[in-house]
Amino acid sequence: MGKPPLRKYFDKIRFVFFTSFILCLSLLLLDYYMAVSGHGITFLFFNMNDAKQAHMPKPSNSSFNLNDTADCPRKSNHTNQNGVTSGASNIPRRIVENHTETIVPAAHGEVDKRVHMNSPPLDRDNVGVVTNVPTRNLDSCSGQYIYVYDLASRFNEDLLKGCHSLRKSIDMCLYMSNLGLGPKVIEKSKEKVLLKESWYATNQFSLEVIFHNTLKNYKCLTNDSSQASAIYVPYYAGLDVGQYLWGGFNVSIRDASPKELVKWLARQPEWKRMWGRDHFMVVGRIGWDFRRRTENNNDWGTKLMLLPEARNMSILLIESGSKDNEFPIPYPTYFHPSKDKEFFQWQKKMIKVSRPYLFSFAGASRHSSSSIRNEIIKQCQSSRSCKLLSCNDGHNYCNDPVHVTKVFQSSVFCLQPPGDSFTRRSTFDSILAGCIPVFFHPESAYNQYLWHLPRNGSSYSVYIPERDVREKRVMINEKLSKVPKSEVLEMRKEIISLIPRIIYRYPSSRSVTVEDAFGIAVKGILGRIEAVRRNITNVNYTIS
Repeated sequence: MGKPPLRKYFDKIRFVFFTSFILCLSLLLLDYYMAVSGHGITFLFFNMNDAKQAHMPKPSNSSFNLNDTADCPRKSNHTNQNGVTSGASNIPRRIVENHTETIVPAAHGEVDKRVHMNSPPLDRDNVGVVTNVPTRNLDSCSGQYIYVYDLASRFNEDLLKGCHSLRKSIDMCLYMSNLGLGPKVIEKSKEKVLLKESWYATNQFSLEVIFHNTLKNYKCLTNDSSQASAIYVPYYAGLDVGQYLWGGFNVSIRDASPKELVKWLARQPEWKRMWGRDHFMVVGRIGWDFRRRTENNNDWGTKLMLLPEARNMSILLIESGSKDNEFPIPYPTYFHPSKDKEFFQWQKKMIKVSRPYLFSFAGASRHSSSSIRNEIIKQCQSSRSCKLLSCNDGHNYCNDPVHVTKVFQSSVFCLQPPGDSFTRRSTFDSILAGCIPVFFHPESAYNQYLWHLPRNGSSYSVYIPERDVREKRVMINEKLSKVPKSEVLEMRKEIISLIPRIIYRYPSSRSVTVEDAFGIAVKGILGRIEAVRRNITNVNYTIS
């Protein structure tokens, strides 16, 4: 007797489900094999090689910024690998990327204007673009590996050993201690301006040493240069040039190390893969110190950044001249946490601190008639609402972390006029203290730190045109007192949320998961180099 019609129907359904299950299981096993063997992902899964862009989240309005970082399976000491072979290719010498738009906040009471500037090609929204990571790749460091050259000691270690001669007026040996952070600060005051731990008398030009020592503990270092997404050149160019900026040294002495470095780099097989476009350096001084255009011994600095090889590399520095391959990152501050909880403790402290002064200024006057500092000092001295920390007197408390932080903690706004250059370390000291910076020139921040600070400058700062101050058309006290309290509170909230982004953790700490200035800079440079790599691929594809 035949099966009932309903039974036959269920048999067919079971057969379809069973067949579908076997097919899906086979595809999953094949997909797993393809991911493990490094051939990418096919069939039912998206290939991340076709991803166009990954955006980094903007800082939230909360007081804390946490970012979980994945552990990488490979942790290797960096050594030079000269056995990698890679043929030369017909890659264009220069690649120019699109510029971004920066919002410069208008003076209070005016409408914000959008000003087009020659800013670095990648803004903070494009940090960490990694498009070559398969979705199911088990290597969490894929696309994030960095290879570090093992340079001759004259380019880094010997400079530290000769620290007594690094600066004519300052013995830098003290500041090179503690992995470049300088001597530990022990607060003698009972006011408890600082936290008990993690404060150091850090020199503003120590960035390249701090960055290198932090990178030594980066989770995605590799010994295999062919696996690296970026190659780091640990040359302490800032310390090197600092020896020769004063004292009448001729240009051949100043340029000796830079020329020897690029000559060595050009011979490396790693260089020939992309002609240095996947290489990067970190220098602890402003770009002007490395762009001498003549062979006149009276001209300033070296010509490092004008050398053809250096133009192919990406350069992280504390102030840029708006060049395509220069990417400014924050000056080092005095605070270098070794634990996540120290970030949060400090943010809570800055929320609760009392601020009796409307504004403050820490700095020295200038003899130049074009400087607005003298006018700023006059206005500060004439106002009871302003706290002045003069750097002209014999005590010079401007180099004392406790005094500087105390002044900024007690102020709602902190004035940040240009000094010897457009930018100031004081900008980041004020942000660290929860004090809203007041800028007088767009190049002081808005067109500089695009990876670390919000694109909309009015969200965290006040802008007063330099000309208005110089021509005495603006009284700073009146201008700042008219900022609505609600706006002040919003700006301070944003400033305090930015604190982790502008400080460098203790270099050897492996327990910090909060994304600090170093982490953002690494994401930025990896994204920059990946963008260049895609451009090269597109150009080669078009030519072929």
